[in-house]
Amino acid sequence: MSIIISSLAELQQYEDQELGISGYHVISQEQINQFAAATLDFQWIHLDAERAQTESPFGATIAHGYLTVSLLPYLWNQIVTIENLKMQVNYEIESLRFNQAVTVGSSVRLRAKLLSVKDLRGIAKARIEVTLEIEGSRKPAYTGVITFLYHFI
Repeated sequence: MSIIISSLAELQQYEDQELGISGYHVISQEQINQFAAATLDFQWIHLDAERAQTESPFGATIAHGYLTVSLLPYLWNQIVTIENLKMQVNYEIESLRFNQAVTVGSSVRLRAKLLSVKDLRGIAKARIEVTLEIEGSRKPAYTGVITFLYHFI
């Protein structure tokens, strides 16, 4: 169940708190293939299962790092529901570190902590510490800090 936030003041109440963990999302080969087509990144490590099995240190195809990053809004929205918005804008990614490859068929989930909220003349600037966890692995796929701008009604 996600946290429901309807205003800048409500968002500020969660500052410096872990907000929760999303559900798991399975990374499929079809999703990897579609991401490759959308981004024109056709490196064999993502697409050639036979070659990846024999030549890759991972033993299977892996998700593009940016595919896993692009899941942030989807997984974040499972943790927090922001209501009364005109729009949400992706503003910044800082200190993003890819720690481990995500192999095809892996399940990933997002852990999020709201680091800070600033009021920019009615626009909320929310900095969120994110960790993309891989089911069954002690090492996360990545860690970092993202910033969203929330334009409340």
